Parts: sequence; C-alpha cells; structure tokens
Amino acid sequence: MRYFFPIMRFLLSGIVALLLVLLIIALEGCTVGPKYVKPTVPTSATFKEEPPTSFKESGQWQPAHPADQTSRGNWWEIFGDPELNELEEQIAGSNQNLKVAEARFREARAAIRFNRASQFPAISTSPSASYVKSSDFSQNLPSKVQEASTGNFVLPIDLSYELDLWGRVRRSVAAAREEAQATSADYETAKLSLEAELALDYFELRSADAQKQLLDDTVKAYTDNLQLTLNRFKGGVAPKADVAQAQTQLDTTRVQDTDVTVQRAQFEHAIAILIGKPPADFSLAAAPLNYQPPSIPIGLPSELLQRRPDIAAAERRVAEANQQIGIARAAYFPTVTLGGFAGFAGTQGSNWFTWPSGFWAVGPALAQTLFDGGRRRATSESARANYDATVATYRQTSLTAFQEVEDNVAALRILENETQQQQQALASSEESLQLFTNRYKGGVDTYLQVITAQTIELANERNAIDIQRRRLDASVLLIKALGGGWNVSNLPTFGASSVRDY
Repeated sequence: MRYFFPIMRFLLSGIVALLLVLLIIALEGCTVGPKYVKPTVPTSATFKEEPPTSFKESGQWQPAHPADQTSRGNWWEIFGDPELNELEEQIAGSNQNLKVAEARFREARAAIRFNRASQFPAISTSPSASYVKSSDFSQNLPSKVQEASTGNFVLPIDLSYELDLWGRVRRSVAAAREEAQATSADYETAKLSLEAELALDYFELRSADAQKQLLDDTVKAYTDNLQLTLNRFKGGVAPKADVAQAQTQLDTTRVQDTDVTVQRAQFEHAIAILIGKPPADFSLAAAPLNYQPPSIPIGLPSELLQRRPDIAAAERRVAEANQQIGIARAAYFPTVTLGGFAGFAGTQGSNWFTWPSGFWAVGPALAQTLFDGGRRRATSESARANYDATVATYRQTSLTAFQEVEDNVAALRILENETQQQQQALASSEESLQLFTNRYKGGVDTYLQVITAQTIELANERNAIDIQRRRLDASVLLIKALGGGWNVSNLPTFGASSVRDY
C-alpha cells in the first residue's frame, strides 16, 4: 500500500491534464462533408385504384383521414383463423432464415460499439523487470574486478488518442448506427415476408382441401351417374356409348381428385419448413376454405413511406452513404493524434515506485498525405456514386411499394365483382345440369348433353373456390404491401449523435 498512493498521485497529475486538453480540442471539432437531407420520392395524394365495395361499406376506406385498424404486429389475426394464428406465432422463434436476419442485426449493432471505441483514448501498459550482470572479463573492465550489475524495472502507461477534428470518427459511428437501423428494418422485412408466405401457403393448402372435397363429392355423383347409364343400357333404353362416356367422365375426375393431393402435400411441406420443422414431423388436418377476405384499411400513399420496413431500410442506407461521403472528405485533412506516456523506472525494486523514479511525456503528432496518386479523389467519387445509387434504390423501392398496393387493391375490387359473376354462372350451370339430367332420364337428350353440363358445372365450382383463394391471397399481399402494421417509429435509435457540418 505504501507504493499505491505515490503511483496514483503521479499518474493522475499527467493523465488528468492530458484528458482536459483532449476534451477542449474535441469540443472544437467540426464535421466536413454534406449534411444529410432525406431524398424526395414521387408520390400522389391518393391511390389510383378504387377499393372493393366491401371496404367502403365497412367504413375502413377513408382516404382523407385513414383510421388504421389493422392489428399491429399480429396482422394475421384479422382473418380469424386460430390455426393460422398458431402457425404464424412459431415463425419468429423457429424459422432459420429469420435467425440469419436477426444475427445480421446483432452484428451491425456490435459495429456501432466498435466504431464508438475510437471516440475514447487507447490506454495500454507493458511492465517489465530485468536484472543484468556484466561479465568480469568485459573489454571495458579490468579482469577480476568486482562484478558489475544493474537492475531495470519499468512500469509504463501509454495513451493514444486521435483528435476527431474533421468528424471522421463521428461519421463512422453515425454510419454504423444507420446501417444497424437498416439491418433492423431488413429483419422486419424478412419477418413480414415469411409471415405472408406462410399465410399464402396456408390458404393455398385450404383451397386444395376445398378442391379435394368438391372432387370427392363429384366422384361419388359421377359413380351414381355411371350406375344410371348401366341400368339404362341393361334395360335397352340407352346405348353402350352412354356407359363409355360416363366411365370416361368418372375416370377423368378421379385423376383430378388425385392430382390435388400432390399440391396439398407440397404446401404442407412448405409450411413445415417455414416454422422450422422437418416435413415428417408436421401435418395439418383437412379443413376446406370457408371464409371471406377481411376489410383492410389502406390509408394514404404518403403514409406508406413510414409503414414499409424495406423503404425504411433503403432510406437509412441513403443516410449511411451520405456519411461515407463525409468520411472520404475527411481523408483530405491531416490526422492529429495526441499521445502520452507515464510510469516509473528504477534500477532496483526498492526505488521502483518512488517519486523521483517517475517519468511522463505528452505531445501531439500530425500526419498528412501529400501525394497518393488520386486515391482519395477516387474514394470520394466512389462514395458519391454509391450515394446516388442508394437514393435511386430508395425511390425505386418506394415506387414498387405504391405499385404493390395499387395491384392488390385492384385485384380485390375486380375479384369481388368476379365472385358475384361466378356465383351467377355457378347457379346457371347447376340449373342447366339439372335440366339436361331430367331430359336424359326422360329419353329426350343423349348423355353427351349431361356430360357437357357436368363438365361446365364442375369447372364453375372449382373456379369459385379458386377465386376465393385468390381474394385471400390478394388480402395477404395487400397487408404485406402496407407494411403489416409496422411503423418507422419501431426502428431502434442506438443513441443520438452530435454532428456539425460545414
């Protein structure tokens, strides 16, 4: 303990003065390079496409004052399917692609801390102790003299600090923070895409279940019709051709019935992979599609820029590219490093930690590149070109988002009208089949008329199921296009930065 206070008193006398100098100089630093201004995006006051009638009737389509009632985060709950809800909740903790995105975010977040470390001095020490005995037969000493020996005990403390006069370090920290925000938005984009993909696969699977149920019922009906033609043929009322036609119709429908199971199996396997399970360990019981698409609040085009994580990621990378321009610009200015060291040195252990054995020194060092063959200029041009590219990417991502919303709003409106038309066509085909069946039983028409009516009626029933599936898919894609309830305010901040620009 007798050495502790002299050591601390000596070190503090030099290091505190050095840190005060660092603080004063750092506060006077500025930042070279352009100040970031968020790029503009071509947009319109409202969306072009008219919403479906059901949206207007629900009161959720209000272009002037949108009231977003979509579930924040768990957007899939709007469909009211408990099984879908259960599957969606497994993605966040089990999907491997999402874990990759989450790891990338943690990596970007660690880069912030790495760059922030340059804002602080680097302090190191390398103590050493040695005892040297000179030879009695050294050329510098007569023979057989008293042996000469010396000790060398050193405890140095080295300090090095780069003065961020031009904002290179601060811009590096800001660039790392903006990349972390972009990576966070990338994670949300990946998560939303996977959630939407699962919902699409789920509705495709349920549509296959509905098609399977329809074809199973149709096979039973066609089996009864085949028996009818056989009975009529045996009674001499119908020709053999009627039996052949009925058999062909039945066999063709059985092929379609079997083929549906291939699609269903593939969608079930896809869902298993999305929730992180091998297909062998996952199965879903059959449950035909039996509900209608929900009404979805859409809002204004300007709001879309705040609700899409991919747009937010693109905008954050524009800000990061702007910081890189400043970093490249700072390379034209000299680097000023303030260094210092202090410690104790003695010839033996007894005088190692005494006050007279102390030493310290402090001083600045300046480094300036005088000629680099155009390297710094090329770096600056590269940074500006990268900035222009990120601005174009940001604008294109925004325009693509507008297109996706317009596409799916139009699809929902058109498919809603198509559903009504399909219901009329289905009713007509059912009536036509009934008429031709009765006329065949009465001996008025041939069985070919019945087969034609059956084919049309089955096609209409299958198309009705397919339209329902397409409407649900369009609903999922619209929610995805709107950001799934995400908002730019969800981006992490990672602390504020103080950057003054020239």
